[in-house]
Amino acid sequence: MDVRRLELLRELADRGSVTAVAAATGRTASAVSQQLKILEREAGVRLTEPAGRGIQLTDAGRTLARTAQDVAAAIARAEAVWEDFVERPSGVVTMTILPTAGEMLLPGVLHALADVPGLELRCRDLDADVVDTEDLTPDFDIVLTDSSGVLPRWAERGLTVVPLLREALDVAMPEGHRLAAKTSLSAADLAGETWIGTLEGLPFDRVLSRIERVNGTPAIVTQRFTDNGVVEALVAAGHGIAILPRFTTRNHENGLVTRPLRGVRSSRLLSALMRPDRAERPSVRRVVRALQAEAESVESAHAG
Repeated sequence: MDVRRLELLRELADRGSVTAVAAATGRTASAVSQQLKILEREAGVRLTEPAGRGIQLTDAGRTLARTAQDVAAAIARAEAVWEDFVERPSGVVTMTILPTAGEMLLPGVLHALADVPGLELRCRDLDADVVDTEDLTPDFDIVLTDSSGVLPRWAERGLTVVPLLREALDVAMPEGHRLAAKTSLSAADLAGETWIGTLEGLPFDRVLSRIERVNGTPAIVTQRFTDNGVVEALVAAGHGIAILPRFTTRNHENGLVTRPLRGVRSSRLLSALMRPDRAERPSVRRVVRALQAEAESVESAHAG
């Protein structure tokens, strides 16, 4: 089987439509369909089947797509061995990163990579309303995302996952709030409070959902934002309380204070997601090592 046709099958598994595969690979949709038909003849079994106005992979197609991923990773490993032999890590590495993670990690990472000749890291902040961030792995070498933990669906897609750090999520409130005198807060303490929330389904919102379940009553959410700076400003002005990350929230600097939660799981895991073939590239591995080192430095700075 032709490796390039196998790669098109994997792209179809990741992107979901022939049109999307064509756009990503610089081909026409008809050319993609033709190559997939040739691959199907080579395989001797149906790899796709009609689904609405498009197509979807059959069980055989999904199995072969996973094999294509293994082949791509093996080729990348071979290329990585050769690159490591003949030259230092080089080239362009693309990364999309959460704004708060970028605030924590990116300055130090860029500083660490500044002395690596020929290596360029190009970053973009992660779209705030993207919930399934693994969907961005076809378009970026590294996707830096947050979650409650390592998600099963990442393994199901065959992604390489590198956990970087776990960060507590605290309750933020105005300095003069009635709960500010407490050193920690329970779900019961927060009953009846007005909240400034984030988009439903994101890590901060899942903490609020756990508080709702413990209290047995829905939280009063008056506003929802993805920009933590806006949330901090509204909390400091007395418009509500919020769940915010411990390491980047400007505690006491702008009129708000944070308190840890007890009895409610309230943290997020920052992880780097990659396609396994891209994870084998020396340049990508060098960036990931810089991310790991900076994450360790941030955790050490906030220890205790």
